[in-house]
Order: sequence, then structure tokens, then C-alpha cells
Amino acid sequence: MTDYDVLRVFCGPRGGYGNELGVVRDGSVLPGRDDRQEFAAKLGFSETVFVDDPERGVIDIYTPTLRLPFAGHPCVGTGWLLDVPELVVPAGVVGTRQDGEFCWIEARAEWVPPRTLRQYASAAEVDDLPVPPKGEWIYAWAWLDEPAGRVRARAFPGRDDGIDEDEATGAAALLLTDLLGRALNITQGTGSQILTAPQPEGWTEIGGRVHLER
Repeated sequence: MTDYDVLRVFCGPRGGYGNELGVVRDGSVLPGRDDRQEFAAKLGFSETVFVDDPERGVIDIYTPTLRLPFAGHPCVGTGWLLDVPELVVPAGVVGTRQDGEFCWIEARAEWVPPRTLRQYASAAEVDDLPVPPKGEWIYAWAWLDEPAGRVRARAFPGRDDGIDEDEATGAAALLLTDLLGRALNITQGTGSQILTAPQPEGWTEIGGRVHLER
């Protein structure tokens, strides 16, 4: 069995919740894309990361069914685990930093595959949503407190891979931040917390708590 760590990324204020992430620290044990895809499917997490160069932060990200050029919660989690100043993904170079209990990454909206950002009138409407049909990646959101930048969100990847709802989604939060042009404090899923902040020249920071499960 290939060794791997399990993290929870974007945990709530009391350390619960968060989205699970598998990280294979020695990517050389599974160098081929087909083998990595098979392993990611076997683990069944929304994303699994393979570390190809821990010192330079070169990583490779997979869902159970496809390879991703960039993803938010894998970069936040792996940045925390490796404690490096940057990560290198196919989309570009992701800045990382630690700030107390939070790990932050800096990325760009154009790195994110298409998502449908769907606003609702209230958090209660978002809470009551059923899982939509497959085929469209939907980020459902509503204001909890607009002046304070507090948002309620749920994410539905729309893929046929067993992940009907994503507990915490940094990439979609990045898109919403880019759209609204302001810092956000997002409660997603059953209780995960994602913080965001626009930066100059089209960059956005995404931050959250990370806990090591195993």
C-alpha cells in the first residue's frame, strides 16, 4: 500500500469539519498518470495530491476521475504540510504563507475551470438545496451578512465520481471573490470556513485551517 497522509483543509473555528485531502509525499512511488489516477479513485477523496519535489513544492492534483491544473484546498493543505514558500502546479506558481492558525495561498481566477456561481436570496435557501443533476459544476451561495462579507455556500461538482457535494472548495471561493472584488468569510458545507482576500494585479489569497488526520 502506498503511504499517504490525510489532511482536513478549511476546518471550522473549533477545528471540526474541513475537506479531506490525500497527500502522497513521495510521488516517485507512482510516477505514471494512470497509476496516480487509479490511486486517487481508490482513495475516493475529492482530491489527492502527489508531491514530485518537496523542496520546490512541485505537486500533481487528481480528483477520483481527472487531473487538475490547479485546485484550492489541495494547495492550502499541501502548502501547510510542506511548509514551503510556493507550490508549482500545471497552471502556475502558487504562493503560500503561514499566518497563525491559517495557511494561505495566492492564485489567479483564470486558473480555475468553469464553475456556475449561483446566488440565492438567503442562507436558508442554500441549506435546503437538493443535490442537482450531474453535468454542471455549481457553487450555490447567499449572503449571511453582506456588510461584513460573510457568505453561506455549498458546492456541487456535478461529476459522476461519488463526490455529490464538496465540503470546502477554495477554487470556487476564489472565483466568487474575483467576481465580487472583496474579502469574504465563507461558511461552506456542514461547517467549513474559507477566508479570501483580493490582491493587486489579479491575484487572490485563500486561507484556512489545516489539521493532520493521519
